[in-house]
Amino acid sequence: MLLKKTQLEAHNDALLTRHQRNFEFISGNIPDAEAIIKKLTDFQVGIPSWALGNGGTRFGRFAGRGEPTTLEQKMEDVGLLHQLNRSSGAISLHIPWDIPKDAAALKQLAVQLGLKFDAMNSNTFQDQPGQAHSYKYGSLQHVDKAVRKQSIDHNIEVIQYGKELGSEALTIWLADGSCFPGQLNFRKAFNNTLESLSAIYEALPENWKVFVEYKAFEPNFYSTTVGDWGQSFLFASKLGDKAYTLVDLGHHLPNANIEQIVALLLNEKKLGGFHFNDSKYGDDDLTVGSIKPYQLFLIFRELVDGMDARNMNHATDLGWMIDASHNVKDPLEDLLQSVEAIQIAYAQALLVDPVKLGTAQEQNDVALAQEILQEAYRTDVRPILAEARLRAGAALDPIGLFRQLKVREELVKERGERTVATGL
Repeated sequence: MLLKKTQLEAHNDALLTRHQRNFEFISGNIPDAEAIIKKLTDFQVGIPSWALGNGGTRFGRFAGRGEPTTLEQKMEDVGLLHQLNRSSGAISLHIPWDIPKDAAALKQLAVQLGLKFDAMNSNTFQDQPGQAHSYKYGSLQHVDKAVRKQSIDHNIEVIQYGKELGSEALTIWLADGSCFPGQLNFRKAFNNTLESLSAIYEALPENWKVFVEYKAFEPNFYSTTVGDWGQSFLFASKLGDKAYTLVDLGHHLPNANIEQIVALLLNEKKLGGFHFNDSKYGDDDLTVGSIKPYQLFLIFRELVDGMDARNMNHATDLGWMIDASHNVKDPLEDLLQSVEAIQIAYAQALLVDPVKLGTAQEQNDVALAQEILQEAYRTDVRPILAEARLRAGAALDPIGLFRQLKVREELVKERGERTVATGL
C-alpha cells in the first residue's frame, strides 16, 4: 500500500496553521534553524526487514495483523514509512530470512519506492533446515573447522546477494560464546574467530565495509566471544581499513557509558554505525528514546562533535539503522516513533554551541557545561522536524495520518488477518 499525494496534501493542509505558528515561535529562538532543517532532510535511518512484523521473546511470539510475508511486501512497508516521514529511505536485509530471488526486479521496486539497500546481515546464530552442521556451540569460533567454513561460506554468500542489490556493507553479529566455565578456550575462540573473519574480509568488494557487532550476553551467559566494544575494536583493527565496530545501544552491561565508547571509536576512526533501540534491563530492543532519551541526546552530542572534528558527513559517513522488537505495538507505528526519536536527539545535539561548551570544559566550569547541554536537550525541536518533513513532501503528523487512513486495516485486507513475517 502506498499513499496518494492528495492524501498527504489534505492531511498537511488541515494542520498547517497550527504548525506554522509553532514553527515560527521555535525557529525564532534557534540560531541556524535553516541549517538544521537541511541536515534533518539529508539524514536517513535504515529500516531492518525483520522489524516489519511483531518480534518475539524467549517465551513466545504474538504475530500482528497484516504482517508482510514476502520481501516485496517488506519493501512496500518501508516505502510507506518513507512516504510518511521522508527519513526512512533504506532497507537492511537479513539472510536467509530475506533471500532475494530476482535482484533486478527488487532493484526496480526499490527505485519506485525511493529506497536503497543498506547493510546486509548474516545469520549464523540459528540452524536452518537442511544445514549440514549445527551452530549450537558457535560458528566462526567453532572448534570444528567444517563448521567455521560453513559460517564463512554463508557470509560470503550474503556479500554476493548484497553486490547484486547494490549494498555496500556487511554486518556480522555472532552468538558465539560459552554458557559455563571451562566450556571454551578463550584464546582459541578469539583466534578462530579472527581467522574466520579474515576469510570473510578477503571476500569484501573494494568499496565495501564490514561492521563487527558486539553484545555483552545472550544467548551465551558466561562469555561472548565479541562481548564488548574493545573486543570488536580489536577484531576491526586487526582486519584492516574496511572493518569497523558497530554499536547496538542495547548490547551493553547496565549503566555503560555509551557516549564515551562512541567518542573513542570515532577518535580511532573505527566507528562504523549504529543499531538504535532502547532498554530498561538489558537488550530489550524497545522503541528508541522510550526509556533513556537523555542518553540518546548525549550520544548524538558526541557523534556531532566527533564527526565535525573529522569533517565527516553526518548523513552518509556512518550507518544509521533501527534494531527493535515490537512485541505489543504496531511495528510501523513503532518505527515511526523510533525514527522521530533519533531525529529529535540529532537536532538537539546540533543546538549545542561547541565553542561555549569547549570553553566551559577548559575552565572546569562543570555547572555551566551541564547548563549548556540541558538547555539544548530541553528545547522542543519537534516543530523543526515537522517543517523538514513538510518541505520534503512527508506528513506533518506521520502516526496521525497512519491512523486516519486506517493503514493497518488496509494491509489486513490486502494480506490477511493471520500473516507472519519472517524473522525472530
